Amino acid sequence: MQIKLLHDLVEEMANEGTGRIVDILFRKKDVNEFTIAKKMNLTINQVRNILYKLSADGLVSFIRKKDKRKGWYIYYWTLKTEKCLEKLEQSLLSKIKDFKNILGNRETKRYYVCKSCNIEVTEEKALENGFTCEECAEVYELSDNSGSIRETKTIITKTEKDLALIVNELSTVREKDKKKRKRADKKEQKEVDAQKKILRTARAVARKKIAESKKKPVKKKVSKTEKKPVKKKVSKVKKTKKKK
Repeated sequence: MQIKLLHDLVEEMANEGTGRIVDILFRKKDVNEFTIAKKMNLTINQVRNILYKLSADGLVSFIRKKDKRKGWYIYYWTLKTEKCLEKLEQSLLSKIKDFKNILGNRETKRYYVCKSCNIEVTEEKALENGFTCEECAEVYELSDNSGSIRETKTIITKTEKDLALIVNELSTVREKDKKKRKRADKKEQKEVDAQKKILRTARAVARKKIAESKKKPVKKKVSKTEKKPVKKKVSKVKKTKKKK
C-alpha cells in the first residue's frame, strides 16, 4: 500500500510513468543513476530530470563520486522515506478537505445537466443561461446528486484509510529514527566523556608535578666569581744562571 501511494505521489509531482522510480529506490541506499536509467529504460538525462524534481521537494538525496577511469562524476540516489511520508500525509489531508467541500456542495446545492452534451452546471450558471444549454440550447434537467454523494463519501472513506496507514507508518519511521539518533548521541557522549577523562588525568599529573617541584629545597644560586677562588698573580722571576 505504501509503495502504491508513493507511486501516485511521484507521478503527481514528476508526470505520469515516473512512479516506477519508487520500486528501484524504496528501502535502498545510494543507487547508481545509470542503474536507475537502465531499469526504467530511460536516458540518463530523463532520469536526472525526474530526480531533480523530487530533490527540489526533499524527497530524494544524493552523493556524487568521481569515476577514476572516465573522469566524470556519477550521482548515487537515496529515497528519503520520512520526507515522502510527510508529503503523502499533506497530500491526502488536502484531498480529504477538497472532497469534503465537494460533498458539502452536493448535499446543499442543486445542479443541472444537459443530457445531449453531458454537461453539468451549478444552479447559478443554469439561471444565467435561462436553464438552457449554451452549446445546444437544450433545456437543462435537474441533476440527481445521490450518486455523486455516495461516490464522494466512498472516496473520502478510502482516502481517510490511506491517511491512517501513512500516519501509522510515519510514526514507526520517526520512532526508528529517534532510537537511531539516541544511539548516535549516546556514542558521541561516550567519546566526549572519554576525552574529558583524558584531560582530567593530564591536569592531575600536571598539578602533581607542580606540587612536587614546590617541595624540593631551592638551591642558592652562586655567581661564577663565588664558585671559583681568585688566584693570586705571582710575578715570574727570571732565574739567572750562575757563572762558574
